[in-house]
Amino acid sequence: MEFAAPWLCAAGTVLIFESLVFVLAMVFKNNGLADVAWGLGFVACAAVWLSWAAPSGPAPFWVMGAVSVWGIRLAAYLWWRNRGRPEDFRYAQWRKDWGRHWLWRSYLQVFMLQGLILLVNQLPLYAAMMFPRAGGPGWLFVLGFLVWLIGFLWEAISDTQLYLFKRNPANRGRVMRYGLWRFHRHPNYFGEMVLWWGFGLMALDGGGWWSLPGVLLINWLLSRVSGVPMLEAKYKNHPEYLQYIREVPALLPFGKRVF
Repeated sequence: MEFAAPWLCAAGTVLIFESLVFVLAMVFKNNGLADVAWGLGFVACAAVWLSWAAPSGPAPFWVMGAVSVWGIRLAAYLWWRNRGRPEDFRYAQWRKDWGRHWLWRSYLQVFMLQGLILLVNQLPLYAAMMFPRAGGPGWLFVLGFLVWLIGFLWEAISDTQLYLFKRNPANRGRVMRYGLWRFHRHPNYFGEMVLWWGFGLMALDGGGWWSLPGVLLINWLLSRVSGVPMLEAKYKNHPEYLQYIREVPALLPFGKRVF
């Protein structure tokens, strides 16, 4: 029961949270709110773990602070970037494809599926906050925090560079190839993958090796499913972007085109 109670609490929190976001998405006729809510869902889940964690040093609070900074920044950035814009092309296409079934399929295949993925992805947070290293954070936790910081800054800086690039009317229809974007095509996804490896290392500090599937899942989703592939399919007929693909790797900076 001691194991089940926190998980039931977290699952219930995610269910309520995603359902509320679904209602808002129906009101505003924009399933893209799921993207804005993504990071905030992790903050809500981490708050549950913090409320259940035994007072065993600063590690749970450091993890809570890190996931809050990441999740709130990501949500604020996506909301600000997308305000006043039509629904994201992915959700608009699904709305068209699902026809009269779009309401229940949106709830199950967008919001409930996101909640389920979130619960798996956050395993390193659960491990690091609920089972911290006895005696306080060790060198692996400190290394993980530094890795998280590098990933967070990489993601935040690349997002800012892209936002400023797109704000300039002279860049309409052009491909962003400046700043971090000259080293790889998706520095924001790379940064997010790195910061989750940081959380994974924090979890390993307390022996949470079993939580690494959460890190692997988010890496797989970004590189193979909902990140790189879906975004690049949007530009498959863009000559400048096709040249960009030939010259610049997708995820690994400074490397060969391996993705």
